[in-house]
Amino acid sequence: KNRMAGSILAQVLNQSGKSAPNVDHPEDLKALAHAIIELRKADQLLAYHDRSDGGLFACIAEMAFASHIGISLNVDMIAVDIGQEADWGDAKNWAQQVSGRRHEQTMRALFNEELGAVIQIRKSDREAVFAVLRKLNLSAYSHVIAKPNTNGRIEIWRDAKNIFAEPREVLQKMWANTSYQIARLRDNPDCADSEFAQLDNVADTGMSPKLTFDIAVDIAAPFINKNAGPKVAILREQGVNSHVEMAYAMNWAGFDTYDVHMSDLLSGKSKLDDFRGLIACGGFSYGDVLGAGEGWAKTILFNSQLRDQFSSFFNRQDSFALGVCNGCQMMSNLSGIIPGAEAWPKFTRNQSEQYEARLVMAEVMASPSIFTQGMSGSQLPIAIAHGEGFANFSQQGNLEALQKQGLAVLRFVDHQGKPTETYPMNPNGSPGGLTGVTTPDGRFTVMMPHPERVFRAVQMSWAPKEWLDTPDGASPWMRLFRNARVWAK
Repeated sequence: KNRMAGSILAQVLNQSGKSAPNVDHPEDLKALAHAIIELRKADQLLAYHDRSDGGLFACIAEMAFASHIGISLNVDMIAVDIGQEADWGDAKNWAQQVSGRRHEQTMRALFNEELGAVIQIRKSDREAVFAVLRKLNLSAYSHVIAKPNTNGRIEIWRDAKNIFAEPREVLQKMWANTSYQIARLRDNPDCADSEFAQLDNVADTGMSPKLTFDIAVDIAAPFINKNAGPKVAILREQGVNSHVEMAYAMNWAGFDTYDVHMSDLLSGKSKLDDFRGLIACGGFSYGDVLGAGEGWAKTILFNSQLRDQFSSFFNRQDSFALGVCNGCQMMSNLSGIIPGAEAWPKFTRNQSEQYEARLVMAEVMASPSIFTQGMSGSQLPIAIAHGEGFANFSQQGNLEALQKQGLAVLRFVDHQGKPTETYPMNPNGSPGGLTGVTTPDGRFTVMMPHPERVFRAVQMSWAPKEWLDTPDGASPWMRLFRNARVWAK
């Protein structure tokens, strides 16, 4: 059925309609869910998008926008009168369908918002996929309607004629324009302009990871299960999160991990003297109301007992620490008591003036950091989630000294692998894309991205397919935690 009442098209045309979409047969919806599950298990599902607001055309367009490709859509099988459709699509009732009626059928097919979904499959899997749909009594509602094309246009074909064609990027800019205009008013307009302009770059190849090591090799394996793992404090303060993922990653690398809250250190329940390593996790300590990580840092700096305890830990020769996101911001505020951290910047509000949560590309730079050994030159997708990640050397630190000593650990790169300050590839605007630093001996490292959120390939919103085939499921970022275990042997 192609009921139109309440649809976006009806609203645009200022029409109400009489019959709205409804769930007429709940068993078909259940069957669709079972079909999707079965096709995913058989690795026969490449992409999925439900038909919702805007109907089939919006669904197809959004799939094209996400992948930056053109799509050719043929409506012959769906732009027909009920009772006139045929299983293989050649009974279009040519004599009875005058042009006006044909146009109406096409509009209904493209813009009705009945329950439905578009799935992308391999051509070689077509018979197998239809066998699953047939088994679940869905074949009568299933049609081959489209395929990707190489001309970069979104096309609509009907009766062997091209009735609509526009470049994908033109339609995508129209689709994104309202959000863009809002962003220009709400955010930094330069950043909004930069992101919107990226839609014109049809030559953009997308993320192109580069690996300089074998992710299938577990370099920490020789040190696991031989002796008790080195004890590591997974440190958190109120408002901090990601500590569970961090503990899992460090434990998998061969450490004994302990949940340590700042209140434990204040009460004496835990002491840093008992730990070999310290990981300050990401989140929003004290809601970041005093500045990102600043309230957390001041808890330490303005308490003589804690200040002495942290200072003693940092001055040991066998200790190490990693600060991620909020932990990075916190530790940068402790740079005065961390040996070798004098050049570290202060991390302040993103240039976009907004909280940013994205998957971006980061390059591992040559540095003494114990966490990134053997990873230099790799360019990898990684999750970021912060509002204050701009490496601000005007308030603290020395960029020239940092670069001269080779203490830069990570930097954002564009899809061509070049360091970038262009938004949104560089989500916070840091100079040269800088997003991680270390000390001359490499024992203390801080970074704004979240490696603990992508240490398994399945955690990533996108990753090369071959990463999913590693024997233990580790992503390249697991190497960072295993490097620490090798150093701590």
